[in-house]
Amino acid sequence: MVSIEVRDACVDFPIFDAKTRSLKKKVLGKVGGKIGTGAWVPIVEALRDITLSLCDGDRVALVGHNGAGKSTLLRLLSGIYEPTRGSARIVGKVAPVFDLGVGMDPEVSGYENIIIRGLFLGMTRKQMQRRVADIAEFTELGDYLAMPLRTYSAGMRVRLALGVVTTIDPEILILDEGLGAVDAAFVAKARQRLVDLVNRSGILMFASHADELLLELCTSAIWMDEGRMRMQGPLREVLAAYKGHAP
Repeated sequence: MVSIEVRDACVDFPIFDAKTRSLKKKVLGKVGGKIGTGAWVPIVEALRDITLSLCDGDRVALVGHNGAGKSTLLRLLSGIYEPTRGSARIVGKVAPVFDLGVGMDPEVSGYENIIIRGLFLGMTRKQMQRRVADIAEFTELGDYLAMPLRTYSAGMRVRLALGVVTTIDPEILILDEGLGAVDAAFVAKARQRLVDLVNRSGILMFASHADELLLELCTSAIWMDEGRMRMQGPLREVLAAYKGHAP
């Protein structure tokens, strides 16, 4: 049975050769949290005292302003970051989807990238080969699939990545929104595939600023603020509190 158990987890990033406060602020803006003081080496406290328990069937939205620690938490749950203190125990096969372009090679064709991206997400070569025709039809890229990825526009790359992502069978799906480059008509087409993907997953953790999509895919939420879990509970209650607090 898939599960996520996190207890008092913290993630710190030491900043070596940080000459000025402005440089530390730039780093802070990318990872979230706060800058620790009183140390020879400045520390970005990206996550602090995170405790959560998730099991099969949980559909969790992750909300908060940019730099609140959402992406760092997703990477902790994916095993990319180890907790500096505390613990994080993940049971199940994780499919992390942070950047739809990660795991793709600009020098090879779209067809080859379907296989590469699938392998990156934990699928086997045979599994991806069986999915090629379906992905090709979905993306509507036609002859471009035989061309190098570097010839694609940003929207075409996202179409290809979405086509692959929505065919995988994840036990734990960690999803960070990345649909901005795709036209609205195609997003509408992809919506049902995203719903089907979520239905096939055991646990979903989805960070997004799109309330409508969160309400469609999730049932509960976590509000992140300055690297901490400020609130956890039913999705609509958390969204209302977060929106009411926003400046």
